Amino acid sequence: MAETAYQWLMTEPAAPFIRRGFDPFPPGAGEVVVAIAGCGVCHTDLGYVYDGVRTHQPPPLALGHEISGHVVAAGAGEERWLGQAVIIPAVLPCGECDLCRRGLVTICRRQKMPGNDIDGGFASHIRVPGRGLCAVDPVRLAAAGLALADVSVVADAVTTPYQAVHRAGVGPGDLAIVIGIGGVGGYAAQIAAAFGATVVAIDIDTNKLDEIGHYGAALTLDARAVDPRAQKAAIVAFATARGLRQTEWKIFECSGTAAGQSNAWGLLVPGATLAVVGFTMARVEIRLSNLMAFDARALGNWGCPPELYPAALDLVLAGKVRLTPFIEHHPLDEINAVFTKAHAHALKRRAILVPAF
Repeated sequence: MAETAYQWLMTEPAAPFIRRGFDPFPPGAGEVVVAIAGCGVCHTDLGYVYDGVRTHQPPPLALGHEISGHVVAAGAGEERWLGQAVIIPAVLPCGECDLCRRGLVTICRRQKMPGNDIDGGFASHIRVPGRGLCAVDPVRLAAAGLALADVSVVADAVTTPYQAVHRAGVGPGDLAIVIGIGGVGGYAAQIAAAFGATVVAIDIDTNKLDEIGHYGAALTLDARAVDPRAQKAAIVAFATARGLRQTEWKIFECSGTAAGQSNAWGLLVPGATLAVVGFTMARVEIRLSNLMAFDARALGNWGCPPELYPAALDLVLAGKVRLTPFIEHHPLDEINAVFTKAHAHALKRRAILVPAF
């Protein structure tokens, strides 16, 4: 092939990424090669580099699991994808095991996650299974004023909270509380609002709170200024004023922090649903009996079934979930500088790394 393919590899935690050339061609049966348009930098990637979170495949490894691009080669059985613009799901189930056949694709034991089980998207190209790819309509994409690189974040930052909102059964008349309005939580707030809920957003960053107030949140609370007990009282008063239920709140913990998780637990009410979307290595002490006492439920959220991707993408292309206020492009070759800034919380928007060809 004419393309010169390259990857940026994590060789060991906390070390600078290094660039190397590689050959992803030809794809095998059931596989495709995607020329990457963009790959988002996720909190999980930072965890692998800085926080001791281990990848399933040990380094050296190309990280990155929020990937969009064009299919430039297709193996036997996947020819239909050739030339198409696609989003690669962050978690690719095998589609054949007992779990997959029973619809439990997110816990497939043979699943492949780019940047974890296999080389990921901080590269010019990637070879992945063709099963489960999400097609992107270039006409609708252009009409929405978006580039293909922009929708890379749909692969995780949008679809993971989409699954959480979908699984929690959010609908009109619900009160949804989102804790942590970062790269995932900001989309969780927008998605919950698109599903018809009234949204409360909680964070420690007043700039993020101000912004999400324009994109779906009806009430914002600064966790540094309002302690957890006062937060619950404020939400009760808000729900009362809006004629919303005092029961069955949908609570989405997206901060991936011990403080955020403790805060979410303290907001349980009768019939509540707690969706744990963010990840942290920290431990949290809770009274588990609250689930019993409130007849509440707690749900984990790992990735998103590929079959839900088109509906999540449709919210973006229809303008119901806005991407551009929350993302920014950076050249892939600046990956080390971008990771340093992201780790220092010096980036105001989710970084999308764009390779040069």
